Amino acid sequence: MDITSLRPGLKIETEGSLFVVVSAQHVSPGNKRAFVRARIKNLKTGQLLERTVREGNDYEVADTEEKDMQYLYHDASGYHFMDSQTYDQTFLTEDQVGSDKDFLQENSIVKLLYHNGAVAGMQLPFFVEMAIKETEPGFKGDTASSTGKPAVIETGAVVQVPLFINVGDKIKIDTRTGEYLERV
Repeated sequence: MDITSLRPGLKIETEGSLFVVVSAQHVSPGNKRAFVRARIKNLKTGQLLERTVREGNDYEVADTEEKDMQYLYHDASGYHFMDSQTYDQTFLTEDQVGSDKDFLQENSIVKLLYHNGAVAGMQLPFFVEMAIKETEPGFKGDTASSTGKPAVIETGAVVQVPLFINVGDKIKIDTRTGEYLERV
């Protein structure tokens, strides 16, 4: 694979695993060979890795298929999804879902990634809106402060939010980083 084709969202195979490119920065240092500084995410473990990719490295584009699936529910055995076209159900274990469970809402649409006929990963929508279940109360005048406070969202995950956010407020969260974006 040519290193200039490394782009965010591309699925690649390397080191015996399937990865998705999170970010890629092309660097041309003067009279030396160009390279790409990339952040890649392991689709099985969710681990983020930093890699410097030079021409000739062993990376190849993965043969994958994505399906839109509706998240139904979670029970003791795992997470259940349904294909809204065929009504076929798919089951994922706790390990397969990984840290994405923090932003998984019932009836939301997610993309399941299939590789060699088996589920290889899951991709949430980039942004979700969640209600605040628990946080310290805000104070009048705390609208422009750069400091934050922890808040528990409806799935039980903890997100850092500005001081003016209160219980019951809906916020927009970036699921890739887990960061607060804005109040909705």
